[in-house]
Amino acid sequence: MNLDDTASDLTPPERLRFIKHKGHAIFFIDFSHCTSKEMLLLLEQVKASVERHAPGSLLTLADFNGAQFDKKVATRAKEVLVLDRPYVKRSAFIGTESVPHVFYENFKSFSQRELPTFKTREEALDWLVSGNG
Repeated sequence: MNLDDTASDLTPPERLRFIKHKGHAIFFIDFSHCTSKEMLLLLEQVKASVERHAPGSLLTLADFNGAQFDKKVATRAKEVLVLDRPYVKRSAFIGTESVPHVFYENFKSFSQRELPTFKTREEALDWLVSGNG
């Protein structure tokens, strides 16, 4: 049994936080090692947090390392990506090895967003603040 199995139904607030990179605020969404149930709870918190910001203002980085995906999670993630689109300037993903390819492709097509993936957090952060691409 790993420590995540003992997590409460409340997602720790540190899973959603702003981090600084080269003078820019990045909204970091830490899905790492979440169960499907935790993912669903966190997606609701992401939606509520993002929609409090000005349109086109957010840079977001989502970490999916070791996250568990099922059809319910994939469906809700697609919906949240669409609802968040007006508020997000740029998004990047890391740890997508645990995201089934078909789900990732559906995220992009359904949300009509570019969702580039990166091997490391540093690469993703650099890309987010570069304004290129």
